[in-house]
Amino acid sequence: MRVKVLGLVHGVSFRASMAGVATELGVKGWVRNLPDGSVEAHLEGDDMKVMKVLEWARKGPPKARVEKAVVFEERPRNYRDFRVRG
Repeated sequence: MRVKVLGLVHGVSFRASMAGVATELGVKGWVRNLPDGSVEAHLEGDDMKVMKVLEWARKGPPKARVEKAVVFEERPRNYRDFRVRG
């Protein structure tokens, strides 16, 4: 899955927090800030665990103000771990 999260999501530890949640659940992929102020993440793994990360993304960490999370289906890319990118 790919998710794009909009709102106040830069400068609030969104990426690091998502990486912690995903790693704890065993979800693979990555998360990054986008120039438009949103955050994008690719998520792979057990469907229920991916859904838990998506549910978390709709709220984010305490200082975030998520307005919307848009989810897209993606083909698997067989990531080995979860990383924070740029």
